[in-house]
Amino acid sequence: MAKKLKVGVIGVGGIAKTHFPGWKSSPDAELVALADPMGEVLKKVAAEHGVAKTYEKPEDLIADPDLDIVDVCTPNMYHAPLTIAALNAGKHVICEKPLAPTPAEIKQMIAARDKSGKLLMTAQHFRFDGRSKALKAELETGRLGDVYHARGWMLRRAGLLPRTSFTLKKHSGGGPCIDIGVHILDLTLWMMGNPKPIAVSGITQDRLRKIPGSFTPWGGLLPREKDWDVEEFAAAFVRFSNGATMVLEVSWLLHHKTTGEDMQMWLYGEKGGAHWPTLELLETNYKSQQHLNTTLVMSGGQEAHAAECVAFADAVAHGKPSPVPAEQSYDVLSILDGIYRSSAGNKEIVLE
Repeated sequence: MAKKLKVGVIGVGGIAKTHFPGWKSSPDAELVALADPMGEVLKKVAAEHGVAKTYEKPEDLIADPDLDIVDVCTPNMYHAPLTIAALNAGKHVICEKPLAPTPAEIKQMIAARDKSGKLLMTAQHFRFDGRSKALKAELETGRLGDVYHARGWMLRRAGLLPRTSFTLKKHSGGGPCIDIGVHILDLTLWMMGNPKPIAVSGITQDRLRKIPGSFTPWGGLLPREKDWDVEEFAAAFVRFSNGATMVLEVSWLLHHKTTGEDMQMWLYGEKGGAHWPTLELLETNYKSQQHLNTTLVMSGGQEAHAAECVAFADAVAHGKPSPVPAEQSYDVLSILDGIYRSSAGNKEIVLE
């Protein structure tokens, strides 16, 4: 049996908890090191998962010569420097979404990846959800024809963790646009076949959190001015080089009917339409002049966060391409960055 790849995780207090089951179940990898500046949290998590090596400084984990893979699970603004450092140290890197807060930083990460010859993957776990894989497989048969329009939204009614790692731009890089918008945008672009975005017109809003008494069931009253400088809502219209278009809506705070979170996508092609996550297909038989509605049957599978880690280890171990290439994340962040610039300048932004 080939030697297992040794994995180190940076940032253990949040999303990393969903990655640990993947590393533990991977036939190609094993979790051997953790890093986090919060010493007590680090010790607790290490003990829970039986990890012997711990570092309070991420650069010490990156310098560990025994590691093959570094998993970056920190707040957004630290993704690029840590990923670049790990690549320069000869490690393969899987980094939580968004890959970086700006397209320029992703270009730097791609350059470091190319120089190192290592794999780089963005942890866009919704691609690994069983429903997503089922719909993607159907789309690849050409069943809908060319998808020329899409609508995607990820909306919450007072749904966020009121932590400064989310609500201060110096840590997060932005609000729901970057935090959860990156999920539905990446998934929709992937379903569309990753067309090249050429222009975006967007708007951001910051209204409800300023109302006295604004709260979230996730943690009480919302942070006040000194601890909040990001948007709470964003919407956009995106144009692509192949003539396709997309409408995007994201929010942490919206008077929207949902229990927890409403994440949906509609895809419209020449032969039919499709909805995620219900997996409904809406087709037309023009010869018989009938509308045909069907629902895909989905088989079970591993939890998506765990599955993405297993997929990355498999790619590293067996010389496969990155399951989520950084170039695709560059397009995602070009759109999100374009929304911010469009809103600030009150105009459509032409993308590179």
